This record gives sequence, structure tokens and C-alpha cells, in this order.
Amino acid sequence: MKVARALLVFSAVLAAAVTLGAVTTADARPWVGDPASPLAVAPTPTPTPTPPADGAAPTFSEDFDTPAAAGGQFAATYAGSWQPYPDGMSGKYWSGEVVSAHDGIMDVAMDGTRGAAGTFGTPDGAWSHVGGTFSVRARAIGGDGNGAAFMLWPTSNVWSEGELDFPEGTFQGTVGAFSHSMVPGQERNAIGLHTDATWRQWHTYTTEWIPGVSVRYFVDGELVLTVTKHVPTTAHRFMFQIGNYGNPGHLEIDWVKTWDR
Repeated sequence: MKVARALLVFSAVLAAAVTLGAVTTADARPWVGDPASPLAVAPTPTPTPTPPADGAAPTFSEDFDTPAAAGGQFAATYAGSWQPYPDGMSGKYWSGEVVSAHDGIMDVAMDGTRGAAGTFGTPDGAWSHVGGTFSVRARAIGGDGNGAAFMLWPTSNVWSEGELDFPEGTFQGTVGAFSHSMVPGQERNAIGLHTDATWRQWHTYTTEWIPGVSVRYFVDGELVLTVTKHVPTTAHRFMFQIGNYGNPGHLEIDWVKTWDR
């Protein structure tokens, strides 16, 4: 798979995104699974993910195999795996209304007016990652003009402690990986690239973070970028944000797995 695309050496990144409240980068809505919908696509079988080299079992894993409707049922069913932003936060996030589970996927429905955001993990463990491996299998259907950012974001909400974005980008474009500056006042700058992967196909996106040493980004198990500058050392959470603009569509998440160091 060819991956190289325009390496950015600390130039300002405008990939998916705009600044959203306390967190930075991206910004989505309901689908009842009407097979006649032009957005309806048959489920794709889940391949076996590639774990860390030592073959260790993940410390957190969610496959979204239990169906759950939007409107609160998803949040209740997956309370041990998903910590959403409160509905109405910043006037743009309505995760309770737009997120459901069906056919073994987490479905974030986009309608151009309501976004969604939240953190993966248990109520206690989601906030305490200091290094580790973070992997998600996802794709987007429709949603042109919108975008998403999966990220490792400082639990302290101090931006200069480091922001790692992957996958990130607009849904009609290719997927990028970005490590943001940890120099106070320069956090909007980042080292990164756009891969050849698009949101329109299923891909597995993996971030391997060794505190203070390196961050490596993988697409479907293939290394696409290694960053050794501005590598975080403090507690982060693994989360995503999706916008409240653009065309209708769906961000589908097949599974999420994390391995703590």
C-alpha cells in the first residue's frame, strides 16, 4: 500500500478541523437502517486485528456486538466502554441522539446539524493512558463536507502536553496522521502526513505511543509515519470528535482496542 503524501514539518494543520471547545480538531447524526437508503451498505466481516508485537491481549476491547438504539440506549448499553460528551455541549455535540449500534458497528449518524464526541474506555481507565497502542477499525459513508478526528488528548486539557491525531481528515478526502507541537503557543503546528487511505473503505488505524520517545502510526498494520519530537509523557484519553456540518452520512466504527504499556 502506498502511503506517502506531503509530509508537513511543523506547518499549521487544517486537516479535518476547527478548534472545538476545550479540545481541538474535528466535528456529525440518526439512521434507522432503512435498506432502501442510498447510504445503506451491507456489513463487512471483521478481520483479525494486528496486536502489538508481543502478542499481548488488549487491556480494553469493544466490538459493539450488542444492538442499541440512539436516544440514550446506546449510552446506557455501552457505559463501560464509551464516555460521551454531554448532549448540547458547546452547542454542537449531541452524542446521545446520533449514536447507535447495529450489525456489530457503532454508527454515528450525520445530519449536518448535530455533532458527536466522546472517549473510549471504562469510566475509570479511559483517562489514564500514559503510552500504549490504540487501534480502531472504521469507515465513513457520505458526510461530504464533514470530518472526524480520532485523537489522544491530554486528560488535563492542557494542549501543550501533546495531541496525537489519527485517523483525521474530511470524509471526502484521504486520512491523515498528525503529532502537534508541545511548545506553548505553537500547539496548532504539527508534524504529519496524509496517507493514501480513504474513509470510504474499511481500514484499521493504529497509534503506538512510547512516552517521551516516539509515536508510530500504522494503516492496516503498515507503518506510515514515525515521530520522535514532541512526544507526550502525561496521561491522555483516546477519543473522537465529528462535526455538526456537511451532508448526511455515517461514521461506522467496527471495533476499538487499546493496549496499555
